[in-house]
Amino acid sequence: MNTILLNNITDLRLKIKEWRKEGLTVGLVPTMGALHNGHASLIKKAKETCDKVVVSVFVNPIQFGPNEDYDKYPRTIENDLKLSNEYGADIVFAPTPIEMYGKNTSLSNTELTFVCPPYNLVDCLCGKSRVGHFDGVATVVLKLFNIVTPDYAFFGQKDAQQLFILKKMVKDLNLDLTIVPCPIVRENDGLALSSRNTYLSADERKRALCLSKALKHIEKTYLQGITDTDILFDTAISILDSGVEMEYLEFRNFETFEKVEKVQANTLVAIAAKVGKTRLIDNIIL
Repeated sequence: MNTILLNNITDLRLKIKEWRKEGLTVGLVPTMGALHNGHASLIKKAKETCDKVVVSVFVNPIQFGPNEDYDKYPRTIENDLKLSNEYGADIVFAPTPIEMYGKNTSLSNTELTFVCPPYNLVDCLCGKSRVGHFDGVATVVLKLFNIVTPDYAFFGQKDAQQLFILKKMVKDLNLDLTIVPCPIVRENDGLALSSRNTYLSADERKRALCLSKALKHIEKTYLQGITDTDILFDTAISILDSGVEMEYLEFRNFETFEKVEKVQANTLVAIAAKVGKTRLIDNIIL
């Protein structure tokens, strides 16, 4: 098959309308491009679940802070189209910021309507250091939901906080779709796949392995009967490379997102750290 590349909302909506007339189900895989095997797993799952699949490729400016990597974020639309085609996507939707937000807006909440998730869900983990990030994520995802009107939307579990917030948004705003969480995809050595891995030097990539090793060590210790998060935290810290700057390592109930002191089933263990100048995240659910 040949995946169609569309850049404007009107053309995409016309195509979706055709599919709906045929009674077909639609899956959406929202991405920022620079697609890798993790994204491929989402497209594959979408194809298994739905009749038609749309992959959005959009580096969303409103979820980046002023000192973050918006300008240098990898943009590889030709490769993205190739991978999407290989795994059976029907459309790659790659709009410009002007197409998504209009010409005469400053992309700030003084002129643009934003979706603001609950404060207690964004003032923690990644949201603590990336103020406004999840407002930008929720806003663009809601726009994509309104444009594509999918039956299902597929998100990777690596962005666990994002996943939790978007599931709550769908519930709270009575959106008529189902979010499908998909497992983290890792390299053979355990490194979680990320578009930002391309920033890492060979030495930094080796150092980055300590994130997944720390999480696996927590899992191993937990399975030995240790549930105290302070003890589990300390065991993980001993694994981290001295050249890695940890931002957080937290234990949260993945049903409520509240911090926990004792690990029980469905506890999220999330970590973020800088390796060189590259910020990486990873997690595991116990």
